Amino acid sequence: MTTVTIKDVAARAGVSPKTVSRVINGEDHVRPEIREAVQRVVAELNYRPNAFARSLSSSRSYLLGLFIDDPVSGYAADVQHGALLRCRERSYHLVVEPVELNQPDWKDHVRASIASLRLDGAIVAPPICDSAELIDLFRESGVPHVLIAPSAEPPDSGAVRMDDCGAAREMTDYLIGLGHRHIGLVQGPISHSASARREKGFRAAMAQAGIAVDEDAVLRGDFSFRSGLELGEALLDRADRPSAIFACNDDMALGVLITAMKLGIAVPQSLSVAGFDDSASSRAAWPQITTIRQPKAEMAAAAVDILVDPSFRKKSAGPESRLMLPHALVVRGSTGPA
Repeated sequence: MTTVTIKDVAARAGVSPKTVSRVINGEDHVRPEIREAVQRVVAELNYRPNAFARSLSSSRSYLLGLFIDDPVSGYAADVQHGALLRCRERSYHLVVEPVELNQPDWKDHVRASIASLRLDGAIVAPPICDSAELIDLFRESGVPHVLIAPSAEPPDSGAVRMDDCGAAREMTDYLIGLGHRHIGLVQGPISHSASARREKGFRAAMAQAGIAVDEDAVLRGDFSFRSGLELGEALLDRADRPSAIFACNDDMALGVLITAMKLGIAVPQSLSVAGFDDSASSRAAWPQITTIRQPKAEMAAAAVDILVDPSFRKKSAGPESRLMLPHALVVRGSTGPA
């Protein structure tokens, strides 16, 4: 099989190899019609730039790093998938770097990764996106970085998020609309800033409907299936159990669902269960879990787009590098009328 070169693309598009390089690298000063023609030829010929040659001919590595605390979680899988696909489209490569903030030498590991890989940019996933010490390492090294779902937006950081508070409020409104008044909440961990935003949305919806929150039915989990099992039992193995339980991620919602089955509580006839994320576990369960579709892959892809944008690399983060992506309420079989 003949390898397609940049000269082949240039000849087919009727431009110089330098112009092709500018288009591939997302540089400015290329007319829109020329850029479109080159991109069309690149797709037609299935051209893939040689990453090693590109890095030798410039000061850039064409490597982006995804820094994440738990690379084997369902959330991480969706983020990685979105980032990988967009990196492939943009002729970049992705490396995944686990960061365990509870380890005493985590800073040394991050510094070593930044130095050895010569990263062109970093994507930082929650909850470590809220670590000021980690962000300072990128800042000190001059590595452009985009945060996914941060609690705050530093002036020199890009950010991609969804409206966690609004989404949780929408889910709670939906449950209230089904006639539920006694709704339990399984929160996420304090370390995730999204946990507080989702609880805020839940409480806002309850207050708007004039419904008092049963504080004994608001329990804190850690986003794991195990905590869903344990807290589901705590909520359901009592006389005044809630008629609906809103878990702040799908793994915990699945744990609540399994506990209900173990206790002989029919879902959704006797209990409604709702989650958050639209992860694989919400679709694999039976009944499938009503949830909020969080655009995890789309957020990661948007983070890649921000990082490879030459304007972002040349200046501090502006409005175009601060994005809010839409969510969706996905109604399935785990919820029904009170």
